[in-house]
Amino acid sequence: MTPSSRPRRHAIRVATPVLVALSGLLVLFLAACASTSPGAPAEAWQAPASLDPVSTTQWEADMARFADEDARHPPPERPVVFAGSSSFRMWASLADDFPGVPVINRGFGGSQVRDLAWHADAVAIRYRPRMVLLYAGDNDIDAGRSPDQVLADTRVLVSRLRASLPQATIAWVSIKPSPLRIDQLPAQREANALVEAWLRTQPGTVYIDITTPMLDADGRPREELFIADRLHMNADGYAIWREVVAPALR
Repeated sequence: MTPSSRPRRHAIRVATPVLVALSGLLVLFLAACASTSPGAPAEAWQAPASLDPVSTTQWEADMARFADEDARHPPPERPVVFAGSSSFRMWASLADDFPGVPVINRGFGGSQVRDLAWHADAVAIRYRPRMVLLYAGDNDIDAGRSPDQVLADTRVLVSRLRASLPQATIAWVSIKPSPLRIDQLPAQREANALVEAWLRTQPGTVYIDITTPMLDADGRPREELFIADRLHMNADGYAIWREVVAPALR
């Protein structure tokens, strides 16, 4: 063996453990990035036996639509996600109403609380948001589910979000009153009260009351806030929502 070969062999013996250590650190770094970056898959979720199946499998088309939107327009980092039913889906002025706030609208019309729980990854978790606003319960009551069921499903939904998003603020937007469903107002009020009371025991959560300003002096839904179907809101209705929701986003 020539003298010139000895340093080279010695250098290899020293460098090998260093490279192994660096490789291990690189693996850990990449794993950490994958677990916190937007779009990272959520951990496998086991739904509790108490949670009913989705209200319809038609939501899969909405999930595919969301994925396509994300592919065409990469979502912002640490956004505020609005996840819920048609009252969110039809909020066309959402981005304009909250300038400077990176918002993502993930409303899918007709959805119920348990649908949000089943599809929480697709509509919220994958974005690693700093805040998630939820609107549901309206269609649950209309479908015959009780206020207690709304609360039970909400607990599952919030628990799932909290497990994957421990630092995010989770806000519940109260079930809105509407002229079309005025007969359901007592059940809506009971569901709102149950959810609000439970959220008070949960750190990092907010209850947003949009119900009160949508009622007239007699406690009835204000007709002038709704479009012709008397269920969904017009620009005046969403103006109230903007005013009430804005402080929670600061």
